[in-house]
Amino acid sequence: MIVGVGVALAKGKAERERRAELSARRRRSASLLAGEPRAAGLRRIVVGQLDLAIELLESDRGGTDEATVHELRKLLKRVRAIVRLLRVELGAKRFARENAALRECGRRVAGARDAEVMVDTLDALLGRDPRLAGRGAVAALRAQLVREREAARAAGRDPRLRGAVVADLRALRARALGWQLRERGGDPSSLVAPGVERLYAEGRKRMRRARRRGDFESMHAWRKRVKGLRYAAETLDRGGAARKLKSGRRLHRVARRADRLGELLGEEHDLALLARTVRGHGELFAGQRKARKRLLQGIARRRKRLRGRALREGKRLYERKPQTFVRRLRKAL
Repeated sequence: MIVGVGVALAKGKAERERRAELSARRRRSASLLAGEPRAAGLRRIVVGQLDLAIELLESDRGGTDEATVHELRKLLKRVRAIVRLLRVELGAKRFARENAALRECGRRVAGARDAEVMVDTLDALLGRDPRLAGRGAVAALRAQLVREREAARAAGRDPRLRGAVVADLRALRARALGWQLRERGGDPSSLVAPGVERLYAEGRKRMRRARRRGDFESMHAWRKRVKGLRYAAETLDRGGAARKLKSGRRLHRVARRADRLGELLGEEHDLALLARTVRGHGELFAGQRKARKRLLQGIARRRKRLRGRALREGKRLYERKPQTFVRRLRKAL
């Protein structure tokens, strides 16, 4: 028995170390290098991120651990942001194909992570209002969310699912190696500038819509473009000597602001999903309508505060017109 526990602990430690190593490799390989041509560099990053994603899925615990799935989804989102950066260069047909493939791969592996987030979101909310935790209906809701998490984990262990996603990623990797990306001599930034401008313009437009409506769909749509801008800025941020340029410092600041804004919108999104879940499990609150009402009110209050903070952060990030925004960053792109 003691030997078995020791083996399990050793395996857990090895898995954490492996995941930490992959995470470090992702960060090291996720940005253009100093002096690296943009076309070659972006292809290198795409291929490298896909290689890491495939390695994660082919590992013994691939698809069964929420932290691993979270790491995998970050890899796919970064690749998707680069595909959006290169939209004009790739052309409409190729862009649509690669974007759809990445979206589908992300959707397939999302189940366990999303179920885990629901449990974490409820726990965080109960931590702010401990009086709710003692109510029977809320305890029943948490138990139901845990069961859904375990079911999602079981589905994620299906080797056929992992095999299908790996096959799609390998096919995408092969296509990426064949992308005809042109190096620009006169204005190298023109390879990515249209993509940056489009990402920024779409985010700015969706922020305005989110401010008017404040509903789940508009906030979520805005969040996706904020995330895309963050990953794009991080990819183009060469760091080091590049930040001696004013445009380089601005690009780094954009990445940090978009990251901060994305976290606010992410928490608001998770709470919105939790509210939907509460409404969808009305049977758990039979005879305890006050508990359900109090829980939904707590979610609504927190969401309102997060939306206010997100709109203030968004105003700072999206204060300029898209053309002006890109012009100020041009030397760093």
